[in-house]
Amino acid sequence: MAQHNTLRPDLKHIADQIKPGSRVLDLGCADGELLAWLQANKAVRGIGVDVDVMSIVSCVEKGLNVIQADMESGLQNFEDGSFDYVVLSLTIQAMHNIELILQEMLRVGKVGLVTFPNFGFWENRWQILIGRMPVSETIPYEWYNTPNIHFCTVKDFDKLLGKMGMKVDKQVVLHQGETVDFLPNLFGSLALVQFSQA
Repeated sequence: MAQHNTLRPDLKHIADQIKPGSRVLDLGCADGELLAWLQANKAVRGIGVDVDVMSIVSCVEKGLNVIQADMESGLQNFEDGSFDYVVLSLTIQAMHNIELILQEMLRVGKVGLVTFPNFGFWENRWQILIGRMPVSETIPYEWYNTPNIHFCTVKDFDKLLGKMGMKVDKQVVLHQGETVDFLPNLFGSLALVQFSQA
């Protein structure tokens, strides 16, 4: 299996969670980087979904199966239990109806994998303390041009899953690509959560 050094750090950790030969749905797949790597190295059968035309073109050029769709209206194009894994990487914070997309992820798949910027990261807390909206490596936009409409911490996301009858199967918190084990909600800038029905 080829090294995944070329993948973005959160995508490396997602790739590590996915078993060879699995069926994978990648929501907000962007240029298809993750799906292309998984197909080449883990023989997954994957489909990408994105709303952006240029992302669709990039995926098609890589020979990936991709659908142009707006996930905000749900995943009606997919039958119950169609996938082993449903991935949503660095997209959930820009979605309007988070509860709907989480429900849909576990309707069409057995396991959900979500990554998001951890708003509880100490640098974000510090910037708020000194009177500014946070701007960081994982939240690179200014308050007036950000696509992000929901900010949450690792603990907030865990609480939401519990409220929805879902459970955390695995959680990895990162900073600059490295795993953070000590006080992850404070020292981790990015979270990866693997979840399923409780």
